[in-house]
Amino acid sequence: MNRKGLICINTGDGKGKTTAAIGTAIRAAGQGLKVLILQFMKGQTDIGELKALAKMNLPITLRQYGRKTFIRNRDSKAVDIELARAGLEDFNKAVAGDDFDLIVLDEINMAIDFDLLPLDAVMTAIREKPPELHLILTGRNAKAALIEMADLVTEMKEIKHPYNNGIMAQKGIEF
Repeated sequence: MNRKGLICINTGDGKGKTTAAIGTAIRAAGQGLKVLILQFMKGQTDIGELKALAKMNLPITLRQYGRKTFIRNRDSKAVDIELARAGLEDFNKAVAGDDFDLIVLDEINMAIDFDLLPLDAVMTAIREKPPELHLILTGRNAKAALIEMADLVTEMKEIKHPYNNGIMAQKGIEF
């Protein structure tokens, strides 16, 4: 295979990190690549991108490793650590199985930042990927060591957000 697997990171305080990764996953699937999306710290199933993916006949597999409730202020529980580690184990198995062309590790940066996953374990898993496998890591607060490993880093920067004006998350825009 002639492909050079890229490591891409979507990070920053702005909105759109997951949305951009899912857009790339759809693009890759449209080109015939097999895609795995592993969502860390997420367990909600009533969100637009999951509904849309379920309606499409694309080679995209999505699995979630989080509770339905959002972790705020680092208020994680033992179950959050267990779920995140199960997601990392799933990633390790997927890499070893060589069944995917692109793997999205959605919110893995936050899982590391919230101490649900050790940075060194994630970096080891990334280093063991096949050379042609593309990776996308999303989430705020990407660690410098991951940024150094990456081929492409995009920072989403918040300029203005409706939440700051008391407008709650809108169906179809935020979820």
